[in-house]
Amino acid sequence: MHPTYVLVHGAFANSFSFAPLQAELGLLGHRSVALDLPGHGFGATYPAAYQAPQDPAGLASTPGAIKGVTLADNVEHLIGVLERAKENGPVVLVSHSRGGLTATAAANQRPDLIDHIVYVGSWCQVDLTAGGYHAEPEMASVDIAALGLAMAGDPAELGLLRVNFRTADEKALDAFRAAFFADGTDDEFRTFLNTFQPDENLDVGTEDDRAQAATWGRIPKTYVRLARDASLPPALQDRLIREGDALTPDNPFRVRTLDSSHLKWLVDPEPAARVLAEVAELL
Repeated sequence: MHPTYVLVHGAFANSFSFAPLQAELGLLGHRSVALDLPGHGFGATYPAAYQAPQDPAGLASTPGAIKGVTLADNVEHLIGVLERAKENGPVVLVSHSRGGLTATAAANQRPDLIDHIVYVGSWCQVDLTAGGYHAEPEMASVDIAALGLAMAGDPAELGLLRVNFRTADEKALDAFRAAFFADGTDDEFRTFLNTFQPDENLDVGTEDDRAQAATWGRIPKTYVRLARDASLPPALQDRLIREGDALTPDNPFRVRTLDSSHLKWLVDPEPAARVLAEVAELL
């Protein structure tokens, strides 16, 4: 039976960003489902103040639907999708970026629903929480302050993270591009920014959401390294791979590498689709 690829997006993203990849997978004869985590996609809040001309004060204060959404909510939603997909045969779970936090926690709970798990430039929390890794040397090259130049509002007051991706601040735009899409064209970069939503939830989980050998560790797994990723640097990707292999030495990561920034592989998805198609041959 042909597998179903279940695609989990990252922070501020949604199912829309997977459309080119799904097209390539479809042309290779594979079915896929790109989900929207709670508060994403058409469930997201796009304040009127976010439109042009923008109202900075309104943008900083308008409530957002994603307030209060937790990692547990994301996991529950993903498990519901996996249950439905599993009814049709094998399931390959694919995560990108922050989506790996949800994928890992779901794999801890329901390994029976996943026949292979794939991380593409994605968080896979093993020895530390996501917050813990941010303080490690492998993340030293990531300028968090620069990425916060377009922050709108106070996260503590809003109960969420809000970023103005429609900003005209050149310093902020340069920081975004350097971190996420340095290998893209100007038009590709601006197009991708316009697929992002302004809000993201605050919860990145706890130590209990780290990969567990008895459950997550039973699932065959692949890590697709993004060699030009400046937001989740290759050094950290390699550390996550090493830690995962140390946790389950009898079930190590199958590792592949794409010559891509954090986002370029989604705009030029043919190489990634071929890597994912290889997984079907392993099931």
